[in-house]
Amino acid sequence: MTEPTTKLATPTLVGRHVRLEALEAGHAAALLAAADESRTTYAFTFVPADLAGMEAYVATALAERDAGQSVPFVVRDAAGAIVGSTRFMCIEHWTWFGGAPPPPLPEGPDAVEIGFTWYAERVQRTALNTEAKLLLCRHAFETWKVRRVTWKTDSRNERSRAAIARLGAKLDGILRAHRAASDNTVRSTAFFSMLAEEWPSARQNLVRRLGR
Repeated sequence: MTEPTTKLATPTLVGRHVRLEALEAGHAAALLAAADESRTTYAFTFVPADLAGMEAYVATALAERDAGQSVPFVVRDAAGAIVGSTRFMCIEHWTWFGGAPPPPLPEGPDAVEIGFTWYAERVQRTALNTEAKLLLCRHAFETWKVRRVTWKTDSRNERSRAAIARLGAKLDGILRAHRAASDNTVRSTAFFSMLAEEWPSARQNLVRRLGR
């Protein structure tokens, strides 16, 4: 069981290659421009294709933020250009049944998911993407001290599954016929997770990849 969620502050996460800051309604046009650089990699990812759709997408994310259900970000490159979006979501505050919960105790949620992530094609598989994941995971594990971070992706999306696995996340399994897919088919979803005790090793790997 999880307790009712409370709204979390949106941090600004800054690295050498990327800046993640709070998503705002005024970002919709720039997000659409980033998506329209090339849409060839969005086969299994829902990324709105017109301004009205992107405005609705942003409005939904902000409503979820205000309800304490997500922490959405806009992603900027080193030059300050908007190149995509991501968010913390499925924020879990667990209810414990009798006695104190086992340590170490989180200072925020017990668990979160990183999702709704997409980038302009030109920054995919670059240091920006790697550093964004490092910053998000570091905030989740080292600031909030969560017990688990989750990722989900369409089971057909081999590129996304490989990218998640490279982070050090483990495949938990595939939930068949999980939900509607972005291509209007029935989607089976691959679930991945990383635990707090697995983060130090994963962090070292991400830092090593950034240093190459």
